[in-house]
Amino acid sequence: MALRILLASLILLCWSVDAAAIRIKDIASFKGVRDNQLVGYGLVVGLDGTGDDDKTKFSRQTLVNMLEKMGIVVDVNGVKVDNMAAVMVTATLPPFAKVGTRIDVNVSSIGNAKSIQGGTLLMTPLKAPNGEVYAVAQGPISIGGFSYGGAAGGGVQKNHPTVGMIAGGAIIEKEVPVDLSKKTSLELSIYRPDF
Repeated sequence: MALRILLASLILLCWSVDAAAIRIKDIASFKGVRDNQLVGYGLVVGLDGTGDDDKTKFSRQTLVNMLEKMGIVVDVNGVKVDNMAAVMVTATLPPFAKVGTRIDVNVSSIGNAKSIQGGTLLMTPLKAPNGEVYAVAQGPISIGGFSYGGAAGGGVQKNHPTVGMIAGGAIIEKEVPVDLSKKTSLELSIYRPDF
């Protein structure tokens, strides 16, 4: 009898250790609760001559519009844009994220900039497909690539120097409403079903 109790205790102990090793949120999510994609258009400044050139007219016009909103009147033809780049900024808004939470953003050049390394993204509103602003991004960009070239045409490039990220670069300004309290039942969706 004592052996049976000892064996049952060992089985229960091993079972509880395995059960504690896996959290439900690691293997499943609530059905209908998901991430939301955000996108915005912005400017990266502080580039050392590696930004867009004069052929990228929308970069120049964006800078002029931004300066005019700040009360600075400039001639669109007198603006040089080689130290800045027009970019698209993307982010993923996780479910249950609260106002003030920071999320990572990806920054990608859409003009003809050679590199956005060393640049700073200016304040960029990030919108959901419904057109509402859910986050605002800004900050110094970190890229995982580089590009070096010589006068003779030889050069080295690793990854994409026109794509970067800002860790924690956006602050959530608006939450996606999720109210689970009024539901009579909750369904879980397993991330990787194996049956």
